[in-house]
Amino acid sequence: MIQIGLLGFGAMGKTHAYAVENLKYFFSPLSFSAKIKGVCTAHKDTAQNAAQTYGFEKVYTSEEEMIADPTIDVIDICTPNCFHYDTICKAIAAGKHIYCEKPLCVTAEQAFDVAQHAKDANITAQIVFHNRFLTPVMRAKQLIADGRLGRIVSFRACYLHDSCTDLTKNAGWKQDRSICGGGVLFDLGSHVMDLIYDLCGKFQTVIGRPQIAHPQRKGSHGETWTTNADEAFYMIATMENGAMGTIEASKLAVGTNDELFVEIHGECGALKFDLMDPNWLYFYDKTAPGGDLGGERGYTRIECVGRYPAPGGTFPSGKAPIDRIRGHVCSMYAFLDAVYRHHPASPSFEDAAHIQWAMEQAYQSCGWA
Repeated sequence: MIQIGLLGFGAMGKTHAYAVENLKYFFSPLSFSAKIKGVCTAHKDTAQNAAQTYGFEKVYTSEEEMIADPTIDVIDICTPNCFHYDTICKAIAAGKHIYCEKPLCVTAEQAFDVAQHAKDANITAQIVFHNRFLTPVMRAKQLIADGRLGRIVSFRACYLHDSCTDLTKNAGWKQDRSICGGGVLFDLGSHVMDLIYDLCGKFQTVIGRPQIAHPQRKGSHGETWTTNADEAFYMIATMENGAMGTIEASKLAVGTNDELFVEIHGECGALKFDLMDPNWLYFYDKTAPGGDLGGERGYTRIECVGRYPAPGGTFPSGKAPIDRIRGHVCSMYAFLDAVYRHHPASPSFEDAAHIQWAMEQAYQSCGWA
């Protein structure tokens, strides 16, 4: 039994707990067993309510108590960004495996440091870039690896929310750089940058510009708050393979919900993916015959849906549509399976450190680092 200590029980803590609890339904046969043994939150009553509601065995009064518990195998980190580095260092020193929400840390130096320490300690460590585990993204990676796009030339990618457009809402910790370390670039940009990295390779240079459209808003207690974290960020990136493209992360996009879009163009093909249309990958094959009236060229709509390879894909049926939560379930499975088999996990802390470096390059390019 892999026993997990969960740090934080906000939206992501609940998502991770759901993933652990439901692995046995989505993956059959499941080669390991796992459970959330206990939870620790900033406010003890939150942890107590979570334990009572969801049946967690233990409420920890501090992360130190949780990490010191010899029965805990995994530390699952769902706390604000500024706390990640110290928590990871403590967990590594205690020999715990680590599952950490993005971003890994708040600086590239911290990220590379914990990546190296985790490797030296021979622990299994994974960053939560769950969009990699959606079937259209997995199929896109296959097509690129098979050479169906040829040499990658360019890309366009964006992740759009409207959550900073409601000025009646109080600012939260994600609007405070002293806690989050970075604004929308860390929160949404990290996800879309990871997809470009996963599909197109390493970043070489990233330049960008931030936008704060609402310099003042209500603070967490209703006071006047001066916004110090980017509400939108616009980037131009060059990859090590020579591909170039644009990346946008924004919480200023009125009319959007959770809209992550990626378009990649190669010399002989292209592909498109839209998170709001998560069951399909759009693939263009330039080698298809053209001609009068278009010939046979055009984007093919590939029905990825729930067609995961074994041991996934049996429940729900492979024909069943997927949603955002499925990516989290599959990410958790990949991590715990790596813990069980004593294998390296992916996406790794090294991957997370590269994304941290790329984001830092973007901030440095505009004097925000």
